[in-house]
Amino acid sequence: MSKKGLNTRCIHDGELHDEKYKGAVSPIYLSTAYDYLEVEDNKYPRYFNTPNQLALSKKIASLENCEKGLVFGSGIAAIFASMFSFLKSGDHVVFQSSLYGGTINLIVKEFEKFNIEYTFVESLEIIDYINEIKSNTKIIYVETPSNPLLEVIDLQGVADLAKQHKLISIIDNTFASPINQNPSDFGIDIVVHSATKYLSGHSDILAGAIASSKSIIDQIIDSSVNYGGNLSELTVWLLERSIKTLKLRVDAQNNNALKIANFLHKNKNISAVHYPGLSSHPQHELSKKQMKGFGGMLSFVLKNEEKANDFTRLLKLIKPAMSLGGVESTITSPALTSHAKITQQQRNKFGISDGMLRFSVGIEDYNDLENDLVQAFEKL
Repeated sequence: MSKKGLNTRCIHDGELHDEKYKGAVSPIYLSTAYDYLEVEDNKYPRYFNTPNQLALSKKIASLENCEKGLVFGSGIAAIFASMFSFLKSGDHVVFQSSLYGGTINLIVKEFEKFNIEYTFVESLEIIDYINEIKSNTKIIYVETPSNPLLEVIDLQGVADLAKQHKLISIIDNTFASPINQNPSDFGIDIVVHSATKYLSGHSDILAGAIASSKSIIDQIIDSSVNYGGNLSELTVWLLERSIKTLKLRVDAQNNNALKIANFLHKNKNISAVHYPGLSSHPQHELSKKQMKGFGGMLSFVLKNEEKANDFTRLLKLIKPAMSLGGVESTITSPALTSHAKITQQQRNKFGISDGMLRFSVGIEDYNDLENDLVQAFEKL
């Protein structure tokens, strides 16, 4: 049988079957206490092996073309586990500099406590990553498209570099989602998601996810049972339900975002638009090679940067909100939200100005979104 289509996999892969009542949706097993006699292995939520956790993990692994998946209580828990399951005191990690602010905060606040070295590479050229590899380097970590600059790095180049130097390659694939990009197809070892975003899609679930090979996931589980970052069964069930519409949602967001990016690119009030689907984007050709869609995320900078918050307040349909990836369109200032925990000096270093706005495009009718932007620009 040929490989199923993405919509079919979103709905059916990893689903639990209701053998007793023959219901159309997966049953939910809320128990935190399971029999330990005459069973293959003891089931316990913190061990990541309860029925709903295992089912959801299979679905996520299938969508990322990986052998095995794992779900966590948050995206940052997944990010932490993906690295700290392999790191020890004295090790070194190479990071792309344009990353989610929570990841940067984790690095600068926690790594020193464990005597782990790190280097931020302020470039997307693979040669610059080669130059930062040391004898104690263990991991290379990237995010593409990045938050909030939508920078795109060569996944094949990162994977080849990691293999050449026997490093573990990790990518935060949250902005792209498994619908638009499958990093494992290029040889990336570990794919991480803040499942709070596109996998959930409705701004009502906090979760994280990892997909990789069986051997790597087993090693992450071995450490993660000590970290306590598992996801509750009810949230697991809700996330599995949400993923059923993932492709439908992301396709609609892709279409809207490309139109919005073109609209903003021509707008006299805007000094810069960051979106990999624009031909003006520095990595547009690379994006076409490794992405199936350009995503629902973009960022832009007003010419009058001091008016960024005023502009946000003038919007009527598009909501000011801290998260992203929901069916509703939201807008936020990275300096005040996702990257607020790092210093202004660090933000300036990474190219994140106070006047930058990050736009998570939803599935509303496009004309309504454009009209909302127009009326806000006119009032501004």
